[in-house]
Amino acid sequence: MTPQTYLTENKDRFINELLDLLRIPSISADPAYKESVFKTADEVKKRLIEAGADNVEICQTKGYPVVYGEKIISPSSPTVLVYGHYDVQPPDPLDLWTSPPFEPVIKDEKIYARGACDDKGQMYMHVKAFELMMRTNTLPCNIKFMIEGEEEVGSDNLGTFVKANKDRLKADVVLISDTGMIANDIPSITVGLRGLCYMEVEVTGPNRDLHSGIYGGAVANPINILCEMITSLHDKDNKVNILGFYDKVQVLSAEERAEMAKAPFSLDEYKKHLDLSDIHGETGYSTNERVSIRPTLDVNGIWGGYTGEGAKTVIASKAYAKISMRLVPDQNPEEVKELFTKHFLSIAPKSVKVKVTPHHGGDAAVTPTDSIAYQAASKAMETTFGKKPIPQRTGGSIPIVALFEKELGLKTVLFGFGLDSDAIHSPNEHYGVFNYLKGIETIPHFFKNFAEMSK
Repeated sequence: MTPQTYLTENKDRFINELLDLLRIPSISADPAYKESVFKTADEVKKRLIEAGADNVEICQTKGYPVVYGEKIISPSSPTVLVYGHYDVQPPDPLDLWTSPPFEPVIKDEKIYARGACDDKGQMYMHVKAFELMMRTNTLPCNIKFMIEGEEEVGSDNLGTFVKANKDRLKADVVLISDTGMIANDIPSITVGLRGLCYMEVEVTGPNRDLHSGIYGGAVANPINILCEMITSLHDKDNKVNILGFYDKVQVLSAEERAEMAKAPFSLDEYKKHLDLSDIHGETGYSTNERVSIRPTLDVNGIWGGYTGEGAKTVIASKAYAKISMRLVPDQNPEEVKELFTKHFLSIAPKSVKVKVTPHHGGDAAVTPTDSIAYQAASKAMETTFGKKPIPQRTGGSIPIVALFEKELGLKTVLFGFGLDSDAIHSPNEHYGVFNYLKGIETIPHFFKNFAEMSK
């Protein structure tokens, strides 16, 4: 049986298995879902075994486990290390979902569920592509799987696992599907990712919530103060207003920017898709440049005081915000953390106390386009899509790419099949049935090409 025939005959089962996986609420950020996260790890282990993997193991960490499995066909064959994650983002706000986030439905040929694209759908493509190669006797490389459960909370324990398992994880390249393409008829391969520095701030005023009539005007309101401090973090050109923030930013040449501009992009469609009247961002850069080669600072959440139904007239004792900074090559997340902390403390008025707490972070990464692995991926997409993919930098962060290069000495191919319109991290996340099946079809071609080019 040919691989294409096997895919055709089993596509309904492949889809239904993914739907089953999506029904498990593996939210790593919320301890209330701890049991579900572990249940998902068990399910991934089961599916790897069914697909034909050997030595499949749930490897415990201080947090959620890593699922490992492998198939070694020959010590002399090249080895591909497949990375993915089985944890998902919280689904909030729930009232904006058109269907329950953990009750997957297929509408307009798209699978709607939390984790559909990020990353259960894309991770599971590799499990099914592996099954396809095993059942059709076409696996040309050794393959190792490392599927973790803490990506959405910073992969805090993955570094420890990687360092402790360097021999077991020996490979020639890392293959990850946790990124996207330009469009279904414009395939692309991600060659650059931004880094991340994630912080939380707390502003404290009075020792308790106060009556806003009795104390209003005489006591600093932490919410007002926090808003003023956040506003000051950008200047009139929408540049980040933190001393030293841009000191190590890698600046692309005019020629490199001109190459980037060749990628198809419609600003009108972009605004229409997001229901925007106009765009916003750093002066002097295009929309695509702002979300890929320039660093940013954004408030991801802000709260304090009374937010329930009706009115409660209080001056809050505390106000909070979560702030993320996307970084570009040569910016160091530890250095940026220190710059942010020093700056934020310095701009606080004496009427409040400020606490800054760092969370996770990671380095930016740029992957080569002249490697055998990249060429194997490009040729694979050209085979299944009928056109050569465009290399592109994107704005997301996958900190473990830099980790794999540092600890394992391995470059990564970012072989994603999602779309910007898939609403990852947002209500109504979805993943195209076309994209899911096209990934399963394309991945075996990468293995075939990589094996042949590595000889």
